[in-house]
Amino acid sequence: MDFLDVNWQEQLRIVGTVLIAAVLGGVVGMEREMADRPAGLRTHAILAAAACLLVSLPDALLEYYAAEATSDILRADPIRVVEAVVTGTAFLGAGTIFRDRDRGAVEGLTTAASLLLVGAIGISVALKQMVTAVLVTVLTLLLLRAARWFKSGRR
Repeated sequence: MDFLDVNWQEQLRIVGTVLIAAVLGGVVGMEREMADRPAGLRTHAILAAAACLLVSLPDALLEYYAAEATSDILRADPIRVVEAVVTGTAFLGAGTIFRDRDRGAVEGLTTAASLLLVGAIGISVALKQMVTAVLVTVLTLLLLRAARWFKSGRR
C-alpha cells in the first residue's frame, strides 16, 4: 500500500469519532475534577478516546494485512478488543482506589467506576452509537451530581 492509496476519508472519520469520545469522556472527567478526585478531565478524556480508537482500528488492520498470503486465516474478534479496553481500564481504575487505614474508608471507587463507564462511552462512539454515548454521559453526570448531593446531606 503506498501513500496515494490511503483512505483519508476513513482516517478522518476515525479521528472525528475519537474527538467526540474525548469530549464526552472529558465532560465526565471535569465533574470528577470539580469533586477533587484523583482522575480528572485529562484521564477521562484520554481513556474514552483510546477506547474509541482501539475499537475503530481492527477494520483498518484487517484491510492492511488482507494482501498478505495469510489473509485466508486472518480474522477479527471485536469482543477481544472490548476485553482489552476493559482490562486496561481496570488497571487505571485500580490506581485510583485507596484505603485510608486511619478512617477505615475506601476512596476512589466512584472514580474507578466513572473510568470504566467512559471507556464504554468511547466504545459506543466507535460503534456509531452516538445517542447512547451522549445519553449515558448525561446520565453519568446526573448520577455523580445526585450522589454528591446526597453525600453532602442536602436532602
